[in-house]
Amino acid sequence: MAIRVLIADDHAIVRSGLGMLINAQEDMEVVGYAADGKEACEKAGELHPDVVLMDLSMPPGENGLTATARLKGTAPDIQVLVLTMHDDEEYLFRVLQAGAAGYILKSAPDVDLIAAIRSVQKGMAYLYPSATKSLIEEFLQMVKSGEEQAKYEILTEREKEVLVLIAKGFSNKEIAEQLTVSVKTVESHKAHIMEKLHLRTRPDLVRYAIKKGWLDFE
Repeated sequence: MAIRVLIADDHAIVRSGLGMLINAQEDMEVVGYAADGKEACEKAGELHPDVVLMDLSMPPGENGLTATARLKGTAPDIQVLVLTMHDDEEYLFRVLQAGAAGYILKSAPDVDLIAAIRSVQKGMAYLYPSATKSLIEEFLQMVKSGEEQAKYEILTEREKEVLVLIAKGFSNKEIAEQLTVSVKTVESHKAHIMEKLHLRTRPDLVRYAIKKGWLDFE
């Protein structure tokens, strides 16, 4: 039986090209297309594909992360393979946290994409090789004798609030408005958080929150 694939990408020419590639495989067929995450979830509910090939960024519609989390919540048996141009460990962890079974770069060779679809359809995780090293290194850091939990416990309640809002992508100004404090106060909290957790950049904070499971993508 052919692997049924739904393609979600905001560019029509990309959808068409991927469709021709996948339909050329004897063991695959494209059952539908979607231009954003919302449409992808709707089409998946109607068509029941085995695999959704999900673009990560689909402006101005619903993005692939949000759609993946929503789809896995309603149809956990459908496998999601995220297709992205971002070769960055931050995106890798966000993709896995959202429930995707795999992650592959748009720059990957056609043969790797086809192999990835076959892998996730069988229930196996697929990580594009350039992402694997980052995942292993970050995982090893996570399991260092409960160190992360100990660090988190030294934060004040307000610092915890600020950390989660930063990780969710809010700017210092937006955080200040939500917490009814000044931007300077938010910056001070951020500096204290980074000092206590021994982190250096905003992406570091995002990765830390994702690894701890404090974010959702609903």
